[in-house]
Amino acid sequence: TLEDVLNGAAVEIEVDSAVVCGDCTGTGAGSGTQPVTCSDCGGSGQVRRVRQSMLGQMVTSGPCTRCSGMGQVIMTPCGVCRGDGRVRERRTHNVDVPAGIREGQTLRLTARGEAGPRGGPPGDLYVQVLVEDDPSIERDGLDLYVRVDLTVTQAMLGATVQVPTLEGAETIVLQSGTQPGESRTLRGKGMPMIGNDRRRGDLHVVFAVHVPTTLDPAARLLAEQLDTAIPEDAYAKGDGGLFGRIRRRRG
Repeated sequence: TLEDVLNGAAVEIEVDSAVVCGDCTGTGAGSGTQPVTCSDCGGSGQVRRVRQSMLGQMVTSGPCTRCSGMGQVIMTPCGVCRGDGRVRERRTHNVDVPAGIREGQTLRLTARGEAGPRGGPPGDLYVQVLVEDDPSIERDGLDLYVRVDLTVTQAMLGATVQVPTLEGAETIVLQSGTQPGESRTLRGKGMPMIGNDRRRGDLHVVFAVHVPTTLDPAARLLAEQLDTAIPEDAYAKGDGGLFGRIRRRRG
C-alpha cells in the first residue's frame, strides 16, 4: 500500500523452490554411499576431444557426458531426491521493503534462491514490488495528489475541509472565492526518496467545485437573486472575455 511505501514495511512471502535434500544433505547419494570420481573425466567435469582437419589437429573441450560436468558419478542415487541433491519445498521469506520504493522495482535477496544441484551454492531471490492503487491519493514520483470536492457555496463563501493524507487527515481553511482546479501544496507531505528518508516530496491538494444539476423553484429564485447581486468584476478573470459576453447577452 502507499502507507507501506511511506514508512517501509516488513512483508512475508511464500515461494516454492528447490532446497537441499535433508536425506542425503545435498550429495544426491543414497544412505551409506558417496559419489565417486568420474572415470571418463577424472573428476574435472570436462573432456578433451582431438580431431583432424585440413589445418591440423583441433582440440576442443566440453562437459563430460557421463557425469554431466559434475566430476562425480552417483552409483546409488538417493531415494528421496533421485540423485539431484534437491527437493521442492514451500518456504516463507521475510522481505524488508524500504520506504520510498516505486512500482515495479525489484529487491534482491542474496542466497535465498534455489539451492544448486548436488550441494552447489544457492542462487538469489528477486522480488518485484507492486503497489496497490489508493482510492483517494495518486502518486507521481515523490509527489502525491489529492482531490477535494467542494460545493459551489463552499467555494464562494470559504470553508474548513479535511484533506486525507497518508499520515492522517489535515485541516485546511479555504478563503472565499476558491476556483475550480485551484490547488494548495502541503510541503514535505509526499513520499520519501528511497535511501534518504529526510528528503520528501509534497502533497498537492486540488479542489473540484461541483455545481448542482437540479434546483427546486425556491432555490432557483435565490440563485437568480444572487446572480443579480454579484457584480461582473467579482468573478475570476481567466476567461473574462467569453464570460462577459455571455452575461451581456443574457442581460
